[in-house]
Amino acid sequence: MAENSSQISGKTIALLVTDGVELPELTEPIAAIKAAGGTAKIVSPNEKSLQAMEGDWTHSDHFDVDVQLSSASAGDYDGLVLPGGTLNADNLRINEDAQKFVSAFFEAKKPVAAICHGPWILTEVNQVKGRRLTSFPSLKTDLTNAGAEWVDESAVVSEGLVTSRTPDDLEDFNKAFLTLVAKG
Repeated sequence: MAENSSQISGKTIALLVTDGVELPELTEPIAAIKAAGGTAKIVSPNEKSLQAMEGDWTHSDHFDVDVQLSSASAGDYDGLVLPGGTLNADNLRINEDAQKFVSAFFEAKKPVAAICHGPWILTEVNQVKGRRLTSFPSLKTDLTNAGAEWVDESAVVSEGLVTSRTPDDLEDFNKAFLTLVAKG
């Protein structure tokens, strides 16, 4: 990614997460954002730190929270990443502050990327109807019932939204999202 080292220079990306986030779905986008010259900020309803997971059962690293969700504003960011992890995604989709934060990115037409279970919150904020997208396979019915055209592809871009299925898709996911952020 060296040729893109200033691709998103000066841009700040929010990663909305809580306990149970899938480790590589947090760490790999952060690394890709930094490698492209951007700044990554962990936004969370948690006060100080959060517990990442490997899969749904194995505790992994702890991460410091950069910005508490209650004081976060979409206006401070150039894009949003919604990592998966079943526990993370399930808790965030019913959190009203998280719903408002996510909605604000769509209202401002800023790039949003959601991987694995991350797209769950998109059903709560009415951002899947009429869109072509993907997710972890277990969300297919939820997303289809909410009006999405679900496809089984590594990275799908639809009207400023990037979606991917699993950590295996992270390279394509990060590339597609950073391309959107670079375009503005």
